Amino acid sequence: MALRSLWDVPAPAKLNLFLHLIGRRADGYHLLQSPFVLIDWADALHFERRDDGRLLRHDLGTRLPDDDLCLRAARGLQTASGSPLGADIHVSKNVPSGAGMGGGSSDAASTLLALNRLWGLHWPRERLAAIGLTLGADVPFFVGGGNAFVEGIGERLTPIDLPTARYAVLKPSASVPTRDIFGHPALKRDTRPAIVTGFPQGDPNCTVWAPAHGDFGNNDLQAAAEDRCPEVAQAARWLAARYGNSRMTGSGSAVFSRIDVGSGMAAAPEATFPTEALPSGWVGRMCRSLTSHPLRDWAG
Repeated sequence: MALRSLWDVPAPAKLNLFLHLIGRRADGYHLLQSPFVLIDWADALHFERRDDGRLLRHDLGTRLPDDDLCLRAARGLQTASGSPLGADIHVSKNVPSGAGMGGGSSDAASTLLALNRLWGLHWPRERLAAIGLTLGADVPFFVGGGNAFVEGIGERLTPIDLPTARYAVLKPSASVPTRDIFGHPALKRDTRPAIVTGFPQGDPNCTVWAPAHGDFGNNDLQAAAEDRCPEVAQAARWLAARYGNSRMTGSGSAVFSRIDVGSGMAAAPEATFPTEALPSGWVGRMCRSLTSHPLRDWAG
């Protein structure tokens, strides 16, 4: 019997353990290297199949743009597959927007994976990822099924095993437009390339990153983001004062601290974020990393 609906479909966020810009293509796109790790801060989506071909989105709480990535993903899959089916897509946003945590991209990826199943397409992951790349650089990662070392403009994924970790994640009230960061005159675009331990090295100009060491490298976008949005620097200092480290994820404005897995706080599932000291409008959460995407088996 054909599926009619899929409920409580998760769309997990991600953190960039570091983000290096190693060059720029002739078309202006920046070349990056970044280990992406999935975390348990997630949106929830519900899908109901429509037989009339219409694609409708229903916001359960936070209002999204009229033509958001979920609708664009659904439309892209519908067009590419030629499916006559449609869907009602219900979105419950939990991941803050403008955070650099990939919330919208993850929603798009979960939409591709869910409709692939709901419409009975049975497309392999590679075909879905190709549609995802037309929507945004982060979407192929979320389609990919696991943590990955991401290169190019987001299309080159090398699966990596990362040790389970806990992170304190903090999103200040302000956000900074990505275009303002990439247009910043002081943006560093020539970081020395890195390689993942265990893969062919080849280039003597590369440095080596071992996945067990989460403190490697930097986020090359952070200085520009802090200049454009002082709250990013304020949030980074706030976390560093409490956990001894902090780093911005993606293009911001969220920052995170890795919590020592040997500490009592890291070991306790009930550990909560110290929200009593947060400025108004800031959102913080204790998160755990995921070893794989919850929808990993929904595509081949």
